[in-house]
Amino acid sequence: MKYILGTKIGMVQLYETSGHVIPSTVIHCEPNVVLEIKTPEKHGHNAIKVGYKTTKENKNNQAHNGIFKKVNVPARKIIRTFTNPTGTFKIGDLIGVSQFTPGEYVDVQGVTRGRGFTGAIQRWNFKIGPLSHGAGYPHRYQGSIAMGRGGSQAQRVAKGKKMHGHYGHETVTMQNLNVVLVNNDENLLIVSGAIPGPKGETVLIKSSYKRPNEKIKVDLITKVSQQKILQENEKLEDKEQLHAANVEAEHQEQVTENQPEVKKEEQK
Repeated sequence: MKYILGTKIGMVQLYETSGHVIPSTVIHCEPNVVLEIKTPEKHGHNAIKVGYKTTKENKNNQAHNGIFKKVNVPARKIIRTFTNPTGTFKIGDLIGVSQFTPGEYVDVQGVTRGRGFTGAIQRWNFKIGPLSHGAGYPHRYQGSIAMGRGGSQAQRVAKGKKMHGHYGHETVTMQNLNVVLVNNDENLLIVSGAIPGPKGETVLIKSSYKRPNEKIKVDLITKVSQQKILQENEKLEDKEQLHAANVEAEHQEQVTENQPEVKKEEQK
């Protein structure tokens, strides 16, 4: 399984050659340095310990600084362990985004944005109370939880009851995100969709657990492809011809989208 730690930068919109918009998230992955290699003979499993985010030594404690001095690498802010990684590593090796290829699927794990202590309406999307007729201020109250006195009632709050409390700051994994673009020069990884956490949050990118071998590459509009499209459009002198070409392209796209449905009907 492939692993790498990165930092969420933000979201962008990318466009396919067909014109579809792909909402994507940009992740900056500073190369992770290998600090320790764990083997089944000594530790009982295959794993590697890596460091992420270069920092000053006075920002870490002596125990962490000792790990980096032992392998003679600059201090890192975060230390994580990757179990059963793909490939062979040596102490001091750098793990970059080059191990990922456009089209494959990954899972991204991060910590969601913390919202503090919130009411039940914001936390669980409960309905609000009456707003008029001398109702006072019950429209933000939760109401009865049906746990009071009585023979059939528990006279206590059951575990898991949807009530007010701490909301957010939870570890969440977004699965099956497509790798749209890999930039080795800038150490950037662009994946389709949204990932948990605010900007600047450290996230873990790993190979997809459910779709490890599938690949769907997306044809993005680049400067080269844009120039080709403009040159083709310039050849069409008449606007009617341009309109007819667009209608034909839309028709072909609809036909390709409906092909799987036709096959299913034939099988039935």
